[in-house]
Amino acid sequence: RWRADGSALRKLPLHVGLVVTEEEPSYADMASLVVWCMAVGISYVSVYDHNGIFKRNNSRLMDEILKQQQELIGLDCSKYTVEFANQDKTGQVLNCQSTLKVLSPEDGKADIVKAAQNFCQLVAQQQRTHTDLDVNVLDNLLSSTNGFPDPDLVLKFGPVDSTLGFLPWHIRLTEIISLPSHLNISYEEFFSALHHYAACEQRWGK
Repeated sequence: RWRADGSALRKLPLHVGLVVTEEEPSYADMASLVVWCMAVGISYVSVYDHNGIFKRNNSRLMDEILKQQQELIGLDCSKYTVEFANQDKTGQVLNCQSTLKVLSPEDGKADIVKAAQNFCQLVAQQQRTHTDLDVNVLDNLLSSTNGFPDPDLVLKFGPVDSTLGFLPWHIRLTEIISLPSHLNISYEEFFSALHHYAACEQRWGK
């Protein structure tokens, strides 16, 4: 069913951000969302909460994802690893051909500040000139999304009308869909959001 659902959509996002604005995130519900993304064929998934709870407790989230991946889609999870932004963990490729990053606020504005500092150091060392700075150069200096395309879609969960610092540089063209809560979310609600995205006409500022 999963792949058929993904194939039935007019367009499927390449990168989905799952942003939780609620105070008490649920590992089980977030794991379900991640596994559903994998199952329908989404290549890149970012998980974010504004308190950094998922990132601090990444092993707990990982265990829940592995468990649900096995239960829901029956994949061999022995090769599954998660890349955590701004850490040295490697091995990004999941056996379902998706890649996951777990992000926190330090991967947003703080990462932009760090990238700017690094660029200034390169200028000071005469390895760059100030005229070299453009969108592509800054993109390459940002460590939080190294190797990731910009998100096509953000699913924001909770009552707060804000993405609360999620990748502020990268979401200028991102479609954002708000859902009341990630708690006890159903696959039907998730797929309905994907269907809504597929029906959107993005005008890229025109």
